[in-house]
Amino acid sequence: MNTAIVVDDEQNLIDHLVGKLARLWPDLEILGTALNGRQAIALAAEVQPDIAFLDIHMPGLTGLQVAEALPADTRVVFITAFDEFAVQAFQRAAVDYLLKPVSDDRLEQTVHRLQSNQNQERQAIVDLLQSLQPQGSEKLTWLRTGLEDTTELVSVDEVVFFQAEHKYTTVATANHDYVIRKSIKDLETSLDSDQFWRINRGIIVRVDQIARAQRDIRGRYTLTLRDRPESLRSSQAYGHLFKQM
Repeated sequence: MNTAIVVDDEQNLIDHLVGKLARLWPDLEILGTALNGRQAIALAAEVQPDIAFLDIHMPGLTGLQVAEALPADTRVVFITAFDEFAVQAFQRAAVDYLLKPVSDDRLEQTVHRLQSNQNQERQAIVDLLQSLQPQGSEKLTWLRTGLEDTTELVSVDEVVFFQAEHKYTTVATANHDYVIRKSIKDLETSLDSDQFWRINRGIIVRVDQIARAQRDIRGRYTLTLRDRPESLRSSQAYGHLFKQM
């Protein structure tokens, strides 16, 4: 028996889709529903569904961001009101999708495809997500963290500092350390420079987390943080940042 979760920020749309699925695929077991992205990620981690029906437009985490954090073998069906250009992107990536309002005929096609157990290439999902990400001056707001099969999404607003560690970068929040594969250099270009300062080759710190900056005779600064016990040391090349404090 296949299992699924349904995610949408409108309860009536969840009920509508669950009702249609009950008629068209009575053997499908709905393990739970969620009204936002964070609930969806927690639910998926708990129940490990075979399939996730994900609304794309939700407050907070979008369905695209939720898809990145799902268990690796969970198949994804996006529910969208996107325009024709985005629908073409779904088709190119061979990712299933449903257009709102969801019709019985279109849902039946999706059910048949899912019942046939066609494999869904994870790289196709990744490529699709990258193609639909905002381009240009958009700054990083969420981080996909973790190693191997464990993945979490962390808000950039929760980060105290980033620190390079060999092939990885540690993401330090007030209460936890995470790991990402993004380099300090790449992070520097994708973060808001008014909120995050690079203070040496391997560390970026959130500005409002700096409680105190103590200068030494060589023009380097030792930083005391508000929500972490570590002291961070700036290099001389970045000392000019603290003259404005």
